[in-house]
Amino acid sequence: MAPEPRGRSPLAGGAPVPRLFGPGPGGRGPGMGGARIEKARDVRGTLQRLLGYLRPYRMHFAIVFALALVATGLALVGPFLMGRAIDGAIREQDPALLLRLVLLMLGTYVGAWGARYAENLILAHATQRAMRVLRRDLFAHLQTLSLRFFDSRPHGETMSRLTNDMDAINRVLSQNILQLFTGSLTLIGILVMMFSLNPLLALGSFVAFPLMLGLVGWVGKRTRTGFRDYQRQLGELNGKLEETYSGQRVVLAFGQGESVLRDFDAANAGVRAAGIRAQSYALLIPPMMGILSNANIAILAGLGGWLTLLGRASVGTIAAFISYSRQFAEPLRMLGDLYNQVQSALAGAERIFQTLDTPPDLTDTRDAVELGAVRGHVEFRDVDFSYISDVPVLHNVSLEAKPGQMIALVGPTGAGKTTIVNLLTRFYDVDSGAILVDGVDVRRVQRASLRRQIGIVLQQTFLFADTVMENIRYGRLDATDDEVAAAATLAHADPFIRKLPDGYNTVLSERGANLSEGQRQLLAIARAVLADPRILVLDEATSSVDTRTEVAIQKALLGLMKGRTSFVIAHRLSTIRNADQVIVIDGGRIVERGTHDELLAAQGFYGRLYTSQFRRTPLAAHPAGGAPPAT
Repeated sequence: MAPEPRGRSPLAGGAPVPRLFGPGPGGRGPGMGGARIEKARDVRGTLQRLLGYLRPYRMHFAIVFALALVATGLALVGPFLMGRAIDGAIREQDPALLLRLVLLMLGTYVGAWGARYAENLILAHATQRAMRVLRRDLFAHLQTLSLRFFDSRPHGETMSRLTNDMDAINRVLSQNILQLFTGSLTLIGILVMMFSLNPLLALGSFVAFPLMLGLVGWVGKRTRTGFRDYQRQLGELNGKLEETYSGQRVVLAFGQGESVLRDFDAANAGVRAAGIRAQSYALLIPPMMGILSNANIAILAGLGGWLTLLGRASVGTIAAFISYSRQFAEPLRMLGDLYNQVQSALAGAERIFQTLDTPPDLTDTRDAVELGAVRGHVEFRDVDFSYISDVPVLHNVSLEAKPGQMIALVGPTGAGKTTIVNLLTRFYDVDSGAILVDGVDVRRVQRASLRRQIGIVLQQTFLFADTVMENIRYGRLDATDDEVAAAATLAHADPFIRKLPDGYNTVLSERGANLSEGQRQLLAIARAVLADPRILVLDEATSSVDTRTEVAIQKALLGLMKGRTSFVIAHRLSTIRNADQVIVIDGGRIVERGTHDELLAAQGFYGRLYTSQFRRTPLAAHPAGGAPPAT
């Protein structure tokens, strides 16, 4: 087998196209098997790039097409031999000749089956390897893109490119491309055999052909419209299902089961009606094709009988023509169906290449240096930043964290606290100003080496559907089991882990749903402990847990922060009393800074935040300029 290519094709990409819809309800209708039809805007360019992934396997495809030629030829010989048997062996009453022809017919059909099996096997090897490279290229490229790319697009759209679009391409490469070739070859072969046997009968067989072609076109256009409406309503129904499933706790809490059921029934009824309309057209094809095919056979039988009486045809020839006529309708219908499937696959490929051609907005410079072990001295110098152009989020932010210091970031929701740590980890780059770690601008170092120096514990902990051991080991993949257990012990997670059914080998459900919020946080802290970073970011790590659990997590966090430069985004201001410096942010600007006691004594913005949170004093009682509780 040819080696798999590394990297993607350098051929030019195409323009973006709308999202593909998935398959329609039951069965296949003409047009797209029940899916919305979309065409690529740059068919030629997209096809060239797609062929670039197949080029390493061109020898495989040459063998496949050769086998397809053999299989099609053998299949077409069968009816010809049947005619010979009727005209020769049966009419001449020659049992020996009849036996030879029957065995020969059997051999041709067995040979055709063997060739079909071999071609499909070789094709599967080639196409699946090409698809593996394409999937790898797309997934690898997604890893190079910044959070800005993912924040600016619905997650479902990106997942659609990884799944639906890939599946559409896979179907065309592994099935449809061969069907397209064999269908065309079969039609040509049947025409050649018909005209070689009897030109008059061949012309007679074309009486129903325009009607068949017109039927496929007429029904196909209406089926595509019907399934487009079906897919739109199905998308709305799926949206309701996903929303209800995600919010099931709220539905139950407010007793809205009947309400969501009514909404679902209404949407479901719309999908049912649209599906019936679409399928009504799609289901016209088989019976109408059957009627036209039988009408064609009747025409052949009548014309053939008349020619036989004139001595210009034989019974065996008529039988062969009837057999060829039955074979003629299927590739015709199949080709009409495949055309649109290929168009939609090219549209999907164009969307994938559009993603592959999206340049990363954060890249390491040519002279980027490896950031070795750092002391943890962090500086923000006059930093401005905006997620959206002309909508500033941070204004002239300057702060300094000396090695080992704990810096607390407080302020109302949307003030810019999380944005500061997003810039520190270089999930985004500053618009102006600079961020320095040990005196080095983070834009001049390799991102991977920077992030190895930073550990993050988020408010919403993400755990993988894997064992507890592997979830903690995610902080450092080369860690031993003993090192993982030691990190869990330091994070005060070891006691509850050992009480799990399989201890460290307990498999967690998706997002760790079989653990409590506090347990998930402790595993996240253990993961950060194992990574052993010099700079630590705690983004409201205790805001979602109860007071008792918070005490346990605080103990773990204090052990984790010891000797490390720490940035703590605080929801509960009681957790930052011992911070070396409290940075108060409002509207993207630093409005106050100092220690907890200094800021309380100043009775300013921070003092009002603290008072409103712990004394439950209404904000309206404070002077103008008061702020809501920090989040």
